[in-house]
Amino acid sequence: MADLPIQRNPWKITKAKPIYDNPWLQITEFDVINPSGGNGIYGKVHFKNRAIGIVALTRENELYLVGQYRFPLDRYSWELPEGGGPFDQTPLEAAKRELLEETGLVAAKWEELLTMDLSNSVTDEVATIFIATDLEQRAPEPEPTEQLMTLKRPLSQVFDWVMQGEITDSITVAAVLKLKVLGYC
Repeated sequence: MADLPIQRNPWKITKAKPIYDNPWLQITEFDVINPSGGNGIYGKVHFKNRAIGIVALTRENELYLVGQYRFPLDRYSWELPEGGGPFDQTPLEAAKRELLEETGLVAAKWEELLTMDLSNSVTDEVATIFIATDLEQRAPEPEPTEQLMTLKRPLSQVFDWVMQGEITDSITVAAVLKLKVLGYC
């Protein structure tokens, strides 16, 4: 990133008004002077946790997917094991907890694959995605609000599902595409 030019912030905030707040997110409306000098407003969704994704990869190059009904989308979604990691916990600690919760898996080896902004036009949500290998199966420990299914499929098949638009979760799509570029499938 040292070669990419960095610009100063052209936005000026004149007022911040909290709109909504719960344990997971906060919405703020800002009165602003935009980059062209005009007055306007900008809404921001602040996430109180980091998004975590885990590529649980077997020796046979299969990965685990978790299926669940996603309330905001009003549809079922197949995706990597994912969840929220409190900022007072390291991303790796959160990933280990989420993997066990959702799949019952414990991994002996961990490698960070990717950190990304999820929707930087209206949120500040950041995701960290790990590759977990040398897996051991234990009992899942889902949260009471979760009704989950798990699948183990060849990475090449999951890549096909991503390319066909059958898997649309952004963390899963980004991780699988990066794995493809790195030669995993």
